[in-house]
Amino acid sequence: MADLFASGHLVDFILVVAVLEALVLLIYWSRARRGIAPRDLLPNLFAGLFLLLALRATLAGSGWMLASFFLAAAGLAHLADVTQRWRN
Repeated sequence: MADLFASGHLVDFILVVAVLEALVLLIYWSRARRGIAPRDLLPNLFAGLFLLLALRATLAGSGWMLASFFLAAAGLAHLADVTQRWRN
């Protein structure tokens, strides 16, 4: 089990599941106009995905610059999400 965490394959699996979940939600929204609107879903989703990518980069030993890039992107996505929610 420790190898699953250390190798980063667990993060890869979570990334795939999150992308599939987003696709299902976006398709459902486009067909039924019910559920979470893409405008509300995407900033939050991107913040989480960028955090997972930062973790994956760290586990892969990619260096601090790539992980920092993903963390900064997660922060910007979070800021966009909070700003949008604040206005609503």
